[in-house]
Amino acid sequence: MNVAVLGTGVVGRALAGRLASLGHTVTVGTRDPEATLGRTEPDSMGNPPFSAWHADHPDVTLATFAEAAAGADLVVLAGNGAAAADMLAAAGADNLGGTVVLDISNPLDFSAGFPPSLFVKDTDSLAEQLQRAFPEARIVKSLNTLTASLMVDPASLGQSSTVFVSGDDAEAKSLVTSVLESFGHDDVIDLGPLETARGTEMLLPLWLRLTGALGTPHFNLKVVR
Repeated sequence: MNVAVLGTGVVGRALAGRLASLGHTVTVGTRDPEATLGRTEPDSMGNPPFSAWHADHPDVTLATFAEAAAGADLVVLAGNGAAAADMLAAAGADNLGGTVVLDISNPLDFSAGFPPSLFVKDTDSLAEQLQRAFPEARIVKSLNTLTASLMVDPASLGQSSTVFVSGDDAEAKSLVTSVLESFGHDDVIDLGPLETARGTEMLLPLWLRLTGALGTPHFNLKVVR
């Protein structure tokens, strides 16, 4: 499968590396590939520059957002929620037409400092806003409720935990679910249409506080029936 991962941060790198290891053809999208590869300093979180990661993943291609999305079977939106719409716009509405878009972004608002609030909630979600802005895309919300390492390696927790999918297109959700299962997720709950993403996006305030209380983001929730 040809996969475009939009975003060069920790989430994008985790998804791109795992997908490539599973045999998919992966292209990471960025605004300016030359500038991205030219950065030599760690980011604001202390993570190594993308160029260092890319040197260890030569099978992953770096391209512009539009070049990455062109011809992709799956587009993974792995960027900041505040920039999500701009990233999809840069990918190109024509490139997204009929394409499954796995939306991992969250509507975090840092304008008042930390912890962030949500810039959309209750009666709408970021996922729904993106679907309205790109009606021909087949958007599925998932993986936004856990840290990057657990997105791609849930077995590292040592026990089963739960992830969710939300979307209006059954085939698109089926494709995303198959990808989740290939990562090792053994408890995937289909919440229903895309409006159910309001619930998973609103889990982020709880997730942030659990991270503070536990002193680590290496955890996940389990729905026990």
